[in-house]
Amino acid sequence: MALILVTGGCGFIGRHLAEELLANGHQVRMLDALVDQVHAGCDLSAFGSLELIRADIRDMSAVRRALKDVDAVVHLAAAVGVGQSMYEIARYVGTNDLGTAVLLEAMIGMPVRRIVVASSMSVYGEGMYVSDAGERFGHVRRNSKLAKEGRFDPIGPCGEALMPVPTDEEKPVDLASIYALTKYAQERQVLIFAEAYGLEAVALRLFNVFGSGQALSNPYTGVLANFAARLANGQPPTIFEDGRQRRDFVHVLDVAHAFRLALERPQAAGHVINVGSGSAYSIAEVATLLADAMGLSGIKPKITGKVRSGDIRNCSADISKARELLGFEPKHRLENTLCAFVEWVRGVNAIDRSAEMQHQLEERGLVS
Repeated sequence: MALILVTGGCGFIGRHLAEELLANGHQVRMLDALVDQVHAGCDLSAFGSLELIRADIRDMSAVRRALKDVDAVVHLAAAVGVGQSMYEIARYVGTNDLGTAVLLEAMIGMPVRRIVVASSMSVYGEGMYVSDAGERFGHVRRNSKLAKEGRFDPIGPCGEALMPVPTDEEKPVDLASIYALTKYAQERQVLIFAEAYGLEAVALRLFNVFGSGQALSNPYTGVLANFAARLANGQPPTIFEDGRQRRDFVHVLDVAHAFRLALERPQAAGHVINVGSGSAYSIAEVATLLADAMGLSGIKPKITGKVRSGDIRNCSADISKARELLGFEPKHRLENTLCAFVEWVRGVNAIDRSAEMQHQLEERGLVS
């Protein structure tokens, strides 16, 4: 039995991870700031007898207290969201990068044997692409001028058409948002620290996580939660570009399982590992599937044709490394779990703040 500290433990992933760890014989301690944007109305009694230290990850004394007698750490605490990171830069860099630095400094001299940090698929920028001739392209960026004209797909250096393919961990990092920058800094800090101090470290690059417990009233959270909040309020999901952009959606229960495996499997130490479903879905397809599951097929998504700064066109996960090192296999596919997600949505108060989000981005020139 190990005592695991989960930073950001009261969040969407953290709550499911705590259940996963407890069910497999571990003890859990949580550190969480309970930020209103994510945790407004949070019922602390829901965490039962779990030890919770309510504090900011940048509070050194609280972090040291949280680390007492801890065997391993899962570092989830972070400000999340590409769009908001582009104008709340100081908060994102402070919470994510300085917060990680404080955690690591507090760990010096502590008997922590392993740390697993939540990174993000956003560090890749665009995913991997291949040309008709079979040439692979690992560093592709969209032409912003063409995107504003409605030509959203990246093209090759000679103007050739490109096809998105699953992205593996060998793809070069290409940071397209402040959020991506902070997540990459988090994973590098952890891996550098672990090597210097003789700890074991694992960075999990999470793709689009969905499932029950996500903050539906936070418009900067996952796209599925955003769509659910819109539909629950009788409004059409708002989709940027043409809706054909593709993402990998991985269920939170599979993500929680992956974190436990990353804590337990010796061979994972020192590695960066994708955690996704291994499948790609168009955003418009996801909106339609969700509306159908909610019995609202008459509400069609609103396709804006606009481009949001920091967004990428396509990225899905190659999970071969997760299978090899973690023994990870996703069990909760999007198309097979929407009914359970919808049942949960119907039992919560979903406040739709999507229009507020779009206004905040537009007034800063981050949507065009």
